[in-house]
Amino acid sequence: MSDGPSVHARELVRGGFDTHVHISPDVVERIVDDLTLARRFSELGVAGVQLKSHYTSTAERAAVVSAAVPEVLTLGAICMNRAVGGMNPLAVEIAAREGARTVWMPTVDAVNEAHEREAPPGARVPVWVKLQLDLRAQGIEIEPVPVVDSGGTVLPETRLVLEMIARHGMVLATGHLGRDEIFAIVDAALELGVGGGGGEIVITHPEFPAENLSVPDQLELVARGALLERCFTTPHTGKISWEEFLRNIRATGPENTVLSTDLGQVFNPPVEDGMALMVDRLLAAGFSDEEIHAMAVVNTRRVAGVAPL
Repeated sequence: MSDGPSVHARELVRGGFDTHVHISPDVVERIVDDLTLARRFSELGVAGVQLKSHYTSTAERAAVVSAAVPEVLTLGAICMNRAVGGMNPLAVEIAAREGARTVWMPTVDAVNEAHEREAPPGARVPVWVKLQLDLRAQGIEIEPVPVVDSGGTVLPETRLVLEMIARHGMVLATGHLGRDEIFAIVDAALELGVGGGGGEIVITHPEFPAENLSVPDQLELVARGALLERCFTTPHTGKISWEEFLRNIRATGPENTVLSTDLGQVFNPPVEDGMALMVDRLLAAGFSDEEIHAMAVVNTRRVAGVAPL
């Protein structure tokens, strides 16, 4: 494969969204800022982008970027990490009123990720772990954010957040929760009406090491109405082989997959190339244009809450 995406792949992602990117400004270095990325997407015919921060709501800045580059719809989101108060219903309510589309369950502060913080000195760790360790060195210990109690029952504050997601017709994304937490959250969300009123339930990068969901687990979640988010960075950085990644898509059905990149890291390809690079992998594996359109355009627009083309 060449370093850049093919012309055909570029065409197949036109009109779609990338609903999972990490961009500047941020507390760690990123490869591009939000305004520049929106302008690049405009040039390429990408319809929109959702800005993800592990530490703050991106709703206000998304509104500014959309005003500055109106041909690209820029969406905001919020993650339920400790920096926004953990599982904080007020933070969700404010973000929703400011236009946020997605609420991610805890990511960097998930109980499921707590082991990452025990890296030995000098170990090669993700940029967010490096930040956690820097803060610890300053005497700032960040407690993980639980979503269930010791018996696996969804906590009252988690249920309040889910109720707000349902009320505002937002997207619930499962973040870096573990397998059992994901099932508990999805079941509670369905009980409380999440997924109706224009909302969706998205299983965040199910192949990511923290989640590592089996194909039978993924199929069970699909049966509950969830979409499976396949992120470019997961196989690109070697967290799973491309072969297994592509087999999982085939096994669970392209119609149940939504593509995103999870890009923005300085050591990875440009954000605007990620979706098309992933499409080239799908084409090489024998996926049809129609299947790719479903994953890259139809389902990304569904997650973004905008009308089909």
